[in-house]
Amino acid sequence: MTSPIVLLALGSWEQHGAHLPFDTDTVIIEAVVDAAIRTVDPENTQFSVVPTIGVTASDEHNGFAGTLSIGTHALSDAIVSIARSASWARGICIVNGHGGNADALKLVHSALDYENIRHSIWSLPYYEGADMHAGHTETSLMLHLAPGTVRMDLAEVGAVGDSEMLIERMRAGGIKEVSSNGVVGDPTNANAAHGATMLSFYADHLTKLLLQIQTSWT
Repeated sequence: MTSPIVLLALGSWEQHGAHLPFDTDTVIIEAVVDAAIRTVDPENTQFSVVPTIGVTASDEHNGFAGTLSIGTHALSDAIVSIARSASWARGICIVNGHGGNADALKLVHSALDYENIRHSIWSLPYYEGADMHAGHTETSLMLHLAPGTVRMDLAEVGAVGDSEMLIERMRAGGIKEVSSNGVVGDPTNANAAHGATMLSFYADHLTKLLLQIQTSWT
């Protein structure tokens, strides 16, 4: 029997404004993984979906109550250790649902390349009109996936404007540098229909990758 491929998802536990729960990224990425796996591997023979890492690198949210973070290097070390321990598998596919994990994943890629550990790293893809954090995109997804956890009565517009400039400022001073309410985007017009569309978009994107590695990793 062919060895499976480990699929490891990364979420986060961090503030998402006053209107979304701390595990928003985890809820979303687990839904994306579930939708893609049901298409690619309904018999659960090709992929071993392991527990999501739900507390990751969220240092940019320091100063917002409730946020937890293990930081870039601890996250990188944990993922590399997991990948090493999966020597019985064909490889590991890391599926990322939180932008703050990007630096850790660069370190992971470098380490796993050096150790010749077969791996693939996928993050939620950008689309035209997307916002970054607790805005229209994530709020719409949560209205579709877990509407009972969303407080639209508390939704407020956060930082808006040029994404590259906002990212540069956030890298220097964290979310608080650009947004006092912890939101980067505008959640006020979010809706479940858009969330359903986004879930399909993300799942289709991940499905293509999983089909590719399923056939090429022998």
